[in-house]
Amino acid sequence: MRTDRYVSQKHGASGSRRSRWVRAACAALGGLIAGFTALCVAGLVAAAVRPEAGPVTAVGGAVIDRTPAAVKDFAVRNFGTDDKLVLRLGILVLLAAFAMAVGCLALRHRWGGAAAVLVFGVVGAVAAAGRPEGRPADALPSVVGALSAAAVLYLLAGRLAPATVPPPAAGQTHGGVRGAFDRRGFVIAATAAAAASTGAGLLGRRLQASGLAGATASRDGIALPAPASPAPATPAGADLGIRGLSSFTTPNKDFYRVDTALVVPRVDVGRWRLRIHGKGVTRPVSLGFQDLLRRELVERDITLTCVSNQVGGPYAGTARWIGVRLADLLREAGVKPPSKGGVADQVVARSVDGMTIGTPVDEVMDGRDALLAVGMNGEPLPFDHGFPVRMVVPGLYGYVSACKWIQDIELTTFDAYDAYWVERDWSREAPVKTQSRIDTPRPFAAPRAGTVPVAGVAWAQHRGIARVEVRVDGGEWHAARLAAEAGRDTWRQWVWEWPATTGHHTLEVRATDRTGATQTGKRVGTVPDGATGWHSVVVDVT
Repeated sequence: MRTDRYVSQKHGASGSRRSRWVRAACAALGGLIAGFTALCVAGLVAAAVRPEAGPVTAVGGAVIDRTPAAVKDFAVRNFGTDDKLVLRLGILVLLAAFAMAVGCLALRHRWGGAAAVLVFGVVGAVAAAGRPEGRPADALPSVVGALSAAAVLYLLAGRLAPATVPPPAAGQTHGGVRGAFDRRGFVIAATAAAAASTGAGLLGRRLQASGLAGATASRDGIALPAPASPAPATPAGADLGIRGLSSFTTPNKDFYRVDTALVVPRVDVGRWRLRIHGKGVTRPVSLGFQDLLRRELVERDITLTCVSNQVGGPYAGTARWIGVRLADLLREAGVKPPSKGGVADQVVARSVDGMTIGTPVDEVMDGRDALLAVGMNGEPLPFDHGFPVRMVVPGLYGYVSACKWIQDIELTTFDAYDAYWVERDWSREAPVKTQSRIDTPRPFAAPRAGTVPVAGVAWAQHRGIARVEVRVDGGEWHAARLAAEAGRDTWRQWVWEWPATTGHHTLEVRATDRTGATQTGKRVGTVPDGATGWHSVVVDVT
């Protein structure tokens, strides 16, 4: 009899431990389902407000805004154009961990778990409404999502409450398991909550897609007029046609994209307007998209470069842009450059997503082809690259010149206002530095001994490339053959026929611009105004 009681107690204790683990696992699952509910419901509400108001986007944007320049540079350098995907995944992983922790908290304190969810919703609401372009209504998706998640968590936690076990009858040992809960009820409630949340999420996606359809249709309906000032024909020999060498014109699908937008803005051109105002503006300007198309359009080949481009990096590309000269619009507004007595020395361009980019007025109005671009490589701007209108200013890094999705231009001074990146320790003025890159052979390639074409591109926008040189293993410099020059605002291809010998070799390249300045070999990182140094490639010749 003692043995039977011992076995019964032993099995009861083991069953109780198993039941506790099962309850804990179900609590964590309940937290995940509540988190899923928050995201799905918030997505549905964001479809009615605007996609950028979703909590993941809002929190992600707030994280980007508060990330130090060095960390952003690390992200771009290591993740490239996938940096935003990595950030989103990171936020979702943290959200999942938080949701499971809150689910376990709700197992003991139902109201405490629900309150924790609401606090997290407040964080999302503050992040959304506090963005540079934020509006009070942007807080709604996070608030409604959090309320829904708190209700779901409270409901599921209730299904995990231990059932009351009646005391054993007289003369009997208790062989049951204490702490049992209504598993069937939990499964039913969890399944229903997950199904309802999935439905809300799918409906939100469908509504957002239908909302974006108008912007897509407005872009598809644009026929760009022929430019009054077409780009000169690309000279024969501007593209050397060497395998592995970047083409002279970068296709739109391959053009680099570096910005802070977690959701690419999709603007309906029928509702888009541009305002020009501020210091020195005597005649404020307000223009619609069709107003721009009716003006004199200019077409030019211009190479853009991102300041986050490491030595030898991929964030440079050339496109044929169509747009309106920004200097003409500024003159019509009464603006004078500082060099001619103007009171404003900075053009602050504002994007629909709240980004601000500051550009020197003198550079915009010194005669270079600074454009409000509406077209790229023969078609309206892609959404990723700034549709409907963006700025393009040759000779300056993008963070001080290339505002995408532009909607506002304010004339001010550098002393009075710091644009987004300047607030984050980047230089306020940033002319593109002379750079060159080896495209072929690739790093660690194994070409055969003999004549090996070493080829790449070099750029010094608005100055032009005069010479490119290559050396092997730190030896003497050899002049490369330059492709035909298409203009001083574009990159230039080059090639050197290397009489390669077997062994391990290091190739280096440097360029000289048309001012006579040769790029320095001193390695400097991208912060605060662009990287310097010679690009090198290590190969093993067989």
